Amino acid sequence: MATRAIPIVMDAGPLSDAAARAAADGHAAHDDDPSKPLAGPAPVYVQVGDTPIDEAEIAREMQFHRAHDPHAAREAAATTLVVRELVRRECARLQLAVTAEDGETEDEARVRALVAEALDVPAADEAALRQYYEANRARLHHPDGIRARHILLAAAPADIGARQRAQQRGEELVAALRAEPDRFGEFAMRHSACPSRDQGGELGWIERGDTVPEFDRQLFMLKPGLAGLTVETRYGHHVVEVLERVDGEPLAFEDARSRIAAYLETQARQNALHQYLHILAERYGVEGIALSA
Repeated sequence: MATRAIPIVMDAGPLSDAAARAAADGHAAHDDDPSKPLAGPAPVYVQVGDTPIDEAEIAREMQFHRAHDPHAAREAAATTLVVRELVRRECARLQLAVTAEDGETEDEARVRALVAEALDVPAADEAALRQYYEANRARLHHPDGIRARHILLAAAPADIGARQRAQQRGEELVAALRAEPDRFGEFAMRHSACPSRDQGGELGWIERGDTVPEFDRQLFMLKPGLAGLTVETRYGHHVVEVLERVDGEPLAFEDARSRIAAYLETQARQNALHQYLHILAERYGVEGIALSA
């Protein structure tokens, strides 16, 4: 489940009035039973060039963008789909050969190829490295580590019904494990879709960045013990138990140097990519949503 993807971090801009109305109407129609498909053709209010991004696509993407309200989740989902299409078009224009590496999606491979081809990001100098170290000493430490086990209840990202069933089954397993915690290994072997089931769901020691972002983010928020809620990822719902947790020790500058350099390079690349995406939005045309400035 490990991956080292180049993420795209871009805030969603405001939706157009028509798109906002579509979001409200779409959510109202799905409140009673979100597993039901849209009645009739999905309306189109977001578009990149001549490529429409319909409400059904946005609804499927929304499950990966948790937010305080559905409107914010829709904006984030629509922005992701717009960026994905902009990157796809530019890779095609530049005739880039895109090959996904191990653990990488095709979309992540396109971003990596485009960054390598189109963006020239200078490395941070010694002064910048030391300045960052002095300003962030409290945040620089050896990696936190978590030893965990899980039960994966698999469900495809686009199968809303299957994901609801996976969540319900996960909640049932959590309740059963609260009553009989010693049965975790047994339940993993019986129910988990992950190969780790043969080890009773054991994942071993995990550091930040070792797993897909959505699992990593939620895992490191957990305290030792059985998580009270399932952890949702692109793979489905996970019942998770944190067995041990170790907080990292502070780093000396020489030990932190490579980490700081990598972080500053990533930030510079993100900023450059952000600006480049705005150029692409102008080049290909985006309707229905405005990318953030």
